[in-house]
Amino acid sequence: MNIQAEQSHWKKDIAPYQRSDIRKSAWQLTNTIVPFLVLWCLAYLSLSVSFWITLALTIPAAGFAVRTFIIFHDCCHDSFFKSRHANVLVGVITGLMTFFPYYQWKYEHAIHHATSGNLSRRGTGDIWTLTVDEYLALSSLRRMLYRMYRNPLVMFGLGPIYILLIEYRFNNKRAGRKERLNTYATNLGLIGIIGLLCWTLGWDKFLLVQGPILYLSGMAGIWLFYVQHQFEKTYYEKDENWDYVSAAMEGSSFYKLPTILQWMTGNIGFHHIHHLSSQVPNYNLQRAYKNIPSMRNVSSVGLLSSLRSLRYRVWDEERKKFVGFRAISNLKSKM
Repeated sequence: MNIQAEQSHWKKDIAPYQRSDIRKSAWQLTNTIVPFLVLWCLAYLSLSVSFWITLALTIPAAGFAVRTFIIFHDCCHDSFFKSRHANVLVGVITGLMTFFPYYQWKYEHAIHHATSGNLSRRGTGDIWTLTVDEYLALSSLRRMLYRMYRNPLVMFGLGPIYILLIEYRFNNKRAGRKERLNTYATNLGLIGIIGLLCWTLGWDKFLLVQGPILYLSGMAGIWLFYVQHQFEKTYYEKDENWDYVSAAMEGSSFYKLPTILQWMTGNIGFHHIHHLSSQVPNYNLQRAYKNIPSMRNVSSVGLLSSLRSLRYRVWDEERKKFVGFRAISNLKSKM
């Protein structure tokens, strides 16, 4: 079966699951936003008792922040509601809640879906990934910067701060007028909301609650994005050999999570299905996986096995797999 026929086959199978359901969408908004706000208020009230109670409450609150981001993510794909205007409205609101400007993230993420696994089109909406040859061709300084970037302490420790407080507060040079205005409006909205909360609750109390929630949810978000494309035998090809179906089915992992984590992360672990069709709402991903046999013929990554991805640093084009820096050192010694 050629690529075009295969892609048509996938589209036919997935088509029934691309329909959003207003009742499911409304219920997901309710069972996500309400618990998040309740936990936020409880965390604030608990400050008068013990900060350790506050910190404990911010952990599930961060989980609901991740779930809120998944709703934002679906709205950016225009899959959460049938109405485009409803997707924009809810997307802008959930974007404010998670500190992301709607249009900037929407455009960058669309590029990620269109170029995932394409070695010739890297650099937008993805993790900085070099091939072995590219890494060996770098200067010593550039190698050091790349090694720092791929260090888990930097990626997951400093990453949330950089992404939430710096990267998405500014537009890139190619941004259009709508994207620029939306980013400015998001920043102004955040300044207004944060200013009001700091004035009414106290800036120190606000930071003690919002700070851990934002940081923990940011770490979780980066981890999910990282592990669902950075696994040992993922998919990377040059433009002339790249195809959309292979990139989705082989280059996006099925991240098999415990039930509670699967629910909290909005089924995003069924990432291969999401990349095959971003029009499938998150609440339909599991049904598609169960009902379409071909969707189960993929490699899965478990919670413990996913930790191995922390060792993967550079893509080896010859062996079609990720390798660590030690493997590159061994390769250099043999040259």
